[in-house]
Amino acid sequence: MSNTSSKTRYMVELAMMIAVILLMAFTPLGYIRTPFLTVTLITIPVAVGAMFLGPKGGMVCGLAFGLTSFYTALTAPSLMMAAFMTVNPIYVAILCIIPRALEGLFCGLIFKALRKASKNPVTYYIAGISCPAINTILFMGTLVLLFYNCEYVVNMRETLGVSNPLAFVVAVVGVQALFEVAACGIVSGALGQGLNRVLKR
Repeated sequence: MSNTSSKTRYMVELAMMIAVILLMAFTPLGYIRTPFLTVTLITIPVAVGAMFLGPKGGMVCGLAFGLTSFYTALTAPSLMMAAFMTVNPIYVAILCIIPRALEGLFCGLIFKALRKASKNPVTYYIAGISCPAINTILFMGTLVLLFYNCEYVVNMRETLGVSNPLAFVVAVVGVQALFEVAACGIVSGALGQGLNRVLKR
């Protein structure tokens, strides 16, 4: 395949992944909602993009995810995001966008390193699990860094009965993080392995 054809295919595949992210972000497809928690599924196309388009492609997919998150924070914010907006909208942009872009980048780097070491299909599942895990770690780490002492978070800490950042993170996302890692990791891994067979990469 010529260099031009390869670049064209790359751009088409990247555009397709971004389209999937946008579709999931603005429809119920991107989330599993229960009375107790909301599981984000948009890390699935980010992870698949990182696997097949490399770290840079993964970062672009993560950036698309982050931009949709910030758009939602502006137009239909949760109670938490609405509270954060009154503190500092720029911090909200950082919180929504930067962790998601880095999530895709790091997932791509992890997958690239794993595939150099082994062609075992388990590498797809490890990369798939890493994406939501990295998303949770970076998002909550950024939240603690930027908003830990704001009134909304202080009230949450008092309600949860926690007194340090680590306990706060575990109390807020403990169960949800496990659901996201399990669901997104398994689906991303299966999709990655299946696409590898179809695309023969």
